[in-house]
Amino acid sequence: MSSALNGIRVLDLTNVLAGPLCAYQLALLGAEVIKIEVPDGGDLARQLGADAALNARHMGASFLAQNAGKKSVTLNLKSPRGKEVLHRLVASADVLVENFRPGVMARLGVSYDELKQTNPKLVYCAISGFGQEGPMRAAPAYDQIIQGLSGIMSITGTPEAAPLRVGYPVADTLAGMMAAFAISSALVRRNATGEGGFIDVSMLDSALTAMGWVVSNYLIAGVEPQAHGNDNITAAPSGAFRTRDGLINIAANKQEQFVALVAMLGREDLSLDERFAQRENRKRNRAALTAELESELAKNDSAHWEAALNRIGVPAGSVLSVPQALALPQVQQREFLKTFDAVDGVDGPLTVSRTGFKLSGGDPDVHTPPPQLGQHTEEFLRSVGYSAGEIADFRADGTV
Repeated sequence: MSSALNGIRVLDLTNVLAGPLCAYQLALLGAEVIKIEVPDGGDLARQLGADAALNARHMGASFLAQNAGKKSVTLNLKSPRGKEVLHRLVASADVLVENFRPGVMARLGVSYDELKQTNPKLVYCAISGFGQEGPMRAAPAYDQIIQGLSGIMSITGTPEAAPLRVGYPVADTLAGMMAAFAISSALVRRNATGEGGFIDVSMLDSALTAMGWVVSNYLIAGVEPQAHGNDNITAAPSGAFRTRDGLINIAANKQEQFVALVAMLGREDLSLDERFAQRENRKRNRAALTAELESELAKNDSAHWEAALNRIGVPAGSVLSVPQALALPQVQQREFLKTFDAVDGVDGPLTVSRTGFKLSGGDPDVHTPPPQLGQHTEEFLRSVGYSAGEIADFRADGTV
C-alpha cells in the first residue's frame, strides 16, 4: 500500500485555517509535512478553540483539527540564521506553502524568487485573501470578510434574514482545498517537465469559483442571485419541510418524483391541481404547495419519511445536528474519523476528521497526532546537516 504523495516533503509556513488545511490534505495523502512555526507561540490556531485548557497548552481544538501527521519545527525567519536554516530546508523540500499577506516573504528575504535559487524544482504556493496582484492585494482578509465581499452572505438565509454568514469558515476552507488541488497539479507537471513553479491562491477567487451556478445565473441568464432560505430555486417541491419532529430535505426535482411523493402521502389530487401539475407552476406556487405537503408530513417523524421517500426513489434526508451527522453509520463505515489514543498536551483520546475520498492502493490517512510546538526541531536540523553544537547555538540566540 503506497500513499499518493509518499516521498514528497512539504514545508508548511501557514497559520490558522486555509494554509494548514491545505497542508493537512497533503499529509493525508502521505506527504511529509514539516510545520515551520515561530518560536514564541507558534501557529495562532494553537490558542483557538472551544476548550480554554487546550488553548492554554498551545494545543487548541482549532490547531488539533488540521495538523495531525505533521512535524513541528520552530524557526525565527526574521533572523539571518533563521533564513539560512530555511534555505537549507528548502533545498530538501518539494513544496512550500505560506499564507502571509503579499510582500511579507519578500520583506523577510525568503520570497519565491530567492528560494528557487536554492531549489529550482520547488513548488511554492502562496495563499492570500485577494491574490498577489490587484488593488486589494494588501488588504487584510479573514473568512467573514471574504464571505461578505464574494456575495456568499447575500444569498445565505431567508429573504427576510439575509445577508447571513455561513455557519463555518467556508471561504478559508475553499481556499485550502483549492491550494491542495493546485499543488498536486503542479507536482504532476513537475514530474513531466522537471519545473517547479509559483502558485497564487486567492480566497476571494476560490469563493467565487465555488459559486459557479449562482455566478452563471447572473452572467448568462441575467438573474441577480437572491437569498431563498431552504428552498432550491430550480425546482419544487425541493427544499426543507417540517415534519412531526423537525425538518427533512426533500428533492422531488423530476416530474415522476413529484407524482410519487404526493401519491405516497395520499394526496394524488395535488398532481392534478393546475397550480402544481407542472414544474414551472409548482415553482410559482411554492408556498401553497409547501403548506399542503407539510400538513401531511406532520403526521410522522423525519426518520420515517426519509426511509419511506428514499424507498420510492424520492431523494430525502433528515436535517441533522453535527453530532448526529458524525454518528451516522454511513460516516462510521467510511472511517471518516481518526482517533489517537494518546496525544501530548491533550487529556485522553483525540479524534480528528480525515478527508472526503478514498483511493485504491492507499486511502488518505495520517499516523501521528498533531505535534507539540517545536517537537521535531532538533530532528530536522540534524537531518539537514546541523551539528548538536550549532543547534544549541540556535536555541541560545532565538533562531529556533
